Amino acid sequence: MLTLDTLNMMLAVSEEGLIEEVMITLLATPQLAAFFEKFPRIKKAVTDDLPRWRDSLRRRLRETEVPPELTEEVTCYQESQRLSTPQFNTQLPQILTLLDKVHSPYASQARTLSAENATFTPALHTLFLQRWRLSLVVQTTSLNQQLLEEEREQLLSEVQERMTLSGQLEEVLVENENAAGRLWDMSAGKLRRGDYQLIVKYGEFLTLQPELMQLAEQLGRSREAKSVPKKDAPMETFRTLVREPATVPEQVDGLQQSDDILRLLPTELATLGITELEYEFYRRLVEKQLLTYRLHGESWREKISQRPVIHQDFDEQPRGPFIVCVDTSGSMGGFNEQCAKAFCLALMRVALADRRRCYIMLFSSEVVAYELTGQEGIEQAIRFLSQRFRGGTDLARCFRAIIERMQGGEWHDADAVVISDFIAQRLPDDVVNNVKTLQRVHQHRFHAVAMSAHGKPGIMRIFDHIWRFDTGLRSRLIRRWKR
Repeated sequence: MLTLDTLNMMLAVSEEGLIEEVMITLLATPQLAAFFEKFPRIKKAVTDDLPRWRDSLRRRLRETEVPPELTEEVTCYQESQRLSTPQFNTQLPQILTLLDKVHSPYASQARTLSAENATFTPALHTLFLQRWRLSLVVQTTSLNQQLLEEEREQLLSEVQERMTLSGQLEEVLVENENAAGRLWDMSAGKLRRGDYQLIVKYGEFLTLQPELMQLAEQLGRSREAKSVPKKDAPMETFRTLVREPATVPEQVDGLQQSDDILRLLPTELATLGITELEYEFYRRLVEKQLLTYRLHGESWREKISQRPVIHQDFDEQPRGPFIVCVDTSGSMGGFNEQCAKAFCLALMRVALADRRRCYIMLFSSEVVAYELTGQEGIEQAIRFLSQRFRGGTDLARCFRAIIERMQGGEWHDADAVVISDFIAQRLPDDVVNNVKTLQRVHQHRFHAVAMSAHGKPGIMRIFDHIWRFDTGLRSRLIRRWKR
């Protein structure tokens, strides 16, 4: 089996040049250029994705088989190269027959050379093989271009689909410029056309419930990370060491053009003693074109600056990832289900803006997990939003899953968020003790988002914060009236 990659190596065809040409042509497409001008962060995301596309093209070249006719012609060409001129004259009729059989573009030219020369000399033998090789290179290049053109069209289609997706979801999921481009990485999964409309639908629902978005933003800023100075704080002197080039360099590091008289080359200094070259020396001195030694070194100096003395205000900063547990019991159906899904979408939005991870676990009789900010985040979000809430409430299983997840090193500073109506049985003592250990020793925080005013206080006592969003009819009417 002869692959296109092997044939390229045999004939010294530069596939890298062809691949680069495909990449340049793709990025220069007018509709992409206009989109990149509007969304520069998306352009960076596409540029970062280029190595993956190059690898995909190389893999396609390695896996693509050469057509049987061309394989047969290449084999015949290789055998002909090993023949001496007398042997070649003997085998020439069979070679011409094979070229006609495989419909080679070189067949007519080969027959013309044969008709014009009864017997091939070594020079004609070499000419015949050179022209044959040139024909094979042209065929191989054409095959490469055909394959890469198909790949370019496929890549362009993929880019356009993902641009459409990013454009549709930009307003729903991303407001912070730090998150722009993240949707590109998250849309790499195989999505059916129209799937992302489910996210748009819940995004529209979220705009009708702005309190949910505010609640998610407050939860995302629930930890104080660093202090900032008050505006009226007094100033103090602050000293630091700064490294800079030394005024007394340590070693010769080459030559340069300058006006440094102390470091002139002897040959330059010699021109000063020649009357005819004296004015030329002064001209080059003024224009800093004299050849001098370049010396190298470094030193440290003390930099004195002013900074505020008192730090009294605090800037609330985002912390680690979210581990969100969503109660999918029957009591959480209907409007509660819509609110829970919209709140998770709001947390995903906060996580994207703050470059945090957002891991969702659904619990009833079993636990199902989705990571909404991974490389397949859009696909995972659609699968999550497609779930139906039904079954019982098993909070203990939920907490055990959270505790197990927090044992991993990459989740050491995670915040746990449990969304439920908290109408359930009390938690086992071992679960309560494990949660308290995580809170006390590892500084994990547990948040409750209570969607009912009838949740059991004994269960919610374990949480650091309780964020209430009552979905009862009275509360819904009050919120609507306030708006």
